[in-house]
Parts: sequence; C-alpha cells; structure tokens
Amino acid sequence: MNVYLDNAATTPLDPSVFEAMKPFLTEHFGNPSSSHLFGRKSKSAIENARRSIASCLGCHPSEIYFTSGGTEADNLAMRIAVEDLGCKRIITSAIEHSAVLKMAQLMEASGKADLQLVRLLSNGHIDISHLRDLLQGNGGKAFVSLMHANNEIANVLPLREVGELCNQSGAVFHSDTVQTMGHFPIDLRNLHIQFLNAAAHKFHGPKGVGFIYISRGLKGHSHITGGGQERGMRGGTENVAGIIGMARALELACAHMDDHRKHALDIKQYMMERLRNEIPGVVFNGDCANPESLYTVLNVTFPPTPNHDMFLFLLDLEGVAASGGSACSSGATKGSHVLDGIGALKPGQASIRFSFSRFTRREDIDYAMDRIRQLVQLPVHA
Repeated sequence: MNVYLDNAATTPLDPSVFEAMKPFLTEHFGNPSSSHLFGRKSKSAIENARRSIASCLGCHPSEIYFTSGGTEADNLAMRIAVEDLGCKRIITSAIEHSAVLKMAQLMEASGKADLQLVRLLSNGHIDISHLRDLLQGNGGKAFVSLMHANNEIANVLPLREVGELCNQSGAVFHSDTVQTMGHFPIDLRNLHIQFLNAAAHKFHGPKGVGFIYISRGLKGHSHITGGGQERGMRGGTENVAGIIGMARALELACAHMDDHRKHALDIKQYMMERLRNEIPGVVFNGDCANPESLYTVLNVTFPPTPNHDMFLFLLDLEGVAASGGSACSSGATKGSHVLDGIGALKPGQASIRFSFSRFTRREDIDYAMDRIRQLVQLPVHA
C-alpha cells in the first residue's frame, strides 16, 4: 500500500479539473494572441477564468495576473514594491517561504532595500507589537511580506489586523496565500492588501500555473519582456489549459470549502490523537494543534531514535510519503529553516510534516501509524 501525506507540497489533480482542461489541450489549441477564431476561443477562455478567480476573491478581474506559480508571484510582488513603488525597507520574518526570504536578501545585497525581520513568539506566530514598532520606525516606505499560513507549522496570520497596521503606516502589504487559497475564505473587499498570490497545484489544480493579485492603482514594469501578454506585466504565450484548470479547481474549492475543511480537519485530529496515544514524547510544532490553524498541515517531532536522520527515508520505503519541510527546499541538508527559526529543530530527533487533503482517508492514517510505530522502535543499523 502507498499513502500520500504530502499535500502541502502538491495535491492530486481533481478529475473534473482534468476534464475542464482537456479541450484546451486538443481542439481548442489556438494561441490567445492570434486574431482568428482559434485564438479568440483561447483568449475568451482565459478571460472567463480570470473573472471566475476574481469572483472567488471579491476583486476586479483586472487585478488578477497569471504566473507560473507562487514563487514567480512572490518575486514579482517584491520587485514591484521596491523598484516601482519606492519601498526602501522590506519587513518579513525568518520563517517565510524561501521565494520571499531569498529575494529579500538579494534586494538588500544589491543595496535596493534594507531587510528587517519581525520577531516571532515561542509558538511561531508573528509578534504583532514588534511589527507595529517596525512599521513606525524610520528608514523609508516599507514593504511587508508575511504569509497567510505557514507551510510547515500551520500558523495562520491575522490578515485583517496586519493589513490595517500596514494601511495606517502607509506600508505596502503582500501575503503569500499559496497554502490557504481555496482552503480559507478570502474577501479582498474587506482587507487592506496590495499583493496576494497562489499556485493551482496546492488546491487540486495543475502544476506550473498560479496568479498574483495586484491592487488597482499599482503598476509595475514588465518582469518578463516579450509580447505584452497579461496587460504588459508578463510576456510569453499563456498556459491556457493550466489557467482553465486553475479556475475550475478554485471554483470547486470555494464551493465546497466547508465540507473539505471538516474532512481534512477530522483526518488531522485523528492522526494527532493516535500520535499522542501511541508515541510517548511526540511534540506538535508551531500552532499545529490549534483547530484554527491550517488544517491541512501537521508538523511532528518524534522522540529520540537512533535512526532519526533516516526516518523520512525509511518511512518512504514503507510506502508513506511525507516531508521534512518545504518541497521547494528538498535539496537542503541542514534541516528546516522554519523549525530552526522557532527553536524547534532538535538534534537527534526527526521532525516530519504530514499534510492532508479532501482525498486523504482514515485508512491512510491507520497504515501510516502502523509504520511510524515500527520506525520509532527500530534498532539502529549496524
């Protein structure tokens, strides 16, 4: 049996999403920039998808720009803020996605902006009082980039509160919503936020496509120079089938959000209960145990075991797919920067992220728990 518990890395494609994409991989193959019937068909489908996504978020279609995914959108938001909007300070945290942290470090190294890190509380949440102090500090206009929910420890940022603080200080606010898009309701009419981004493959859409929301009135230069697609913001022929699939996936996610949340939360709580009862000394990292946290993610540190450094590999050999952190840092060998950032990286202990979706079953957890119990008790290899 093979069990997939790595949905924070990517989710399986919903069959109905695949059906929506198929015509645009076969008969409706026209280039959206072409003026003939074939091209107009593709262009119309793209604009319908844009309107559908905007409707889910409570924004205007002109505020949605299609990208290759969340990383590109993170980079784009920061480039526009610093290079076009005059932001001289970047305020973020040590546990953000690497697409934000590395870009911020690059901006600082090139002398374009100063990087400031907001303090973290012991459970990994942002220290709001310190954020307020940073926003009131000197050094020029600020760009604040804080993710809506952490992809490793499930902590959820109070978007409304942070947006209001940024608005009061005149800061530009960006939130990476890759993990929450389609899982949490987001109404941009009630939020002070200038940039927001998502990736389709995190909510049962296709890989290689995402979008960025850019509040009306903000304009940046094209970061991919070419044919002027996406209203001059991103040159290059659009991923038509991917865009169609993403819009369909988000429609389904938003329409059934409550049911999907109940299912995934039940799975998460079931696994937590079994871990507590069957693995003495297990620890849940960050705010994972909070029912209001990101219900698709559970980060677990296991008690000391001789095979801690092989735990994830051995779990995979037993047919259970999980991860040690962000999939975008899968080549890293020094451990999770998120757990290190909150002081939860423990020598001699394995920390594993399990993540769930509406397709995860209790039987999957039962199988995984059987294997986990065996590995915790496994003697060291000679």
